[in-house]
Amino acid sequence: MKIEDKENMRLDLFLKKVLIIKQRETAKQLCDGGYVKVNGMAAKPARDVRISDLIEIETAQGMESYRVLMVPNGNLRKDEVGQYCELVNKVADHE
Repeated sequence: MKIEDKENMRLDLFLKKVLIIKQRETAKQLCDGGYVKVNGMAAKPARDVRISDLIEIETAQGMESYRVLMVPNGNLRKDEVGQYCELVNKVADHE
């Protein structure tokens, strides 16, 4: 059976695979808590991520936005992450 490039992936898995969030469980909690948006809409962990989607993550440190460039097939090395997503915007929280 031939393994083809993926066109989509679960949001929580994508966030972990591209090393935006270190643990999948943390990604799930952020999604369930309403801290993650895809294309401007709150997103659950099972939402499919596709090429060109804009992912926004609200954390205690502020807001980060990422553009999906490609969807990975498997695990990535740190030096490969930039091929799959790019940081579009980072706004620090100044409380």
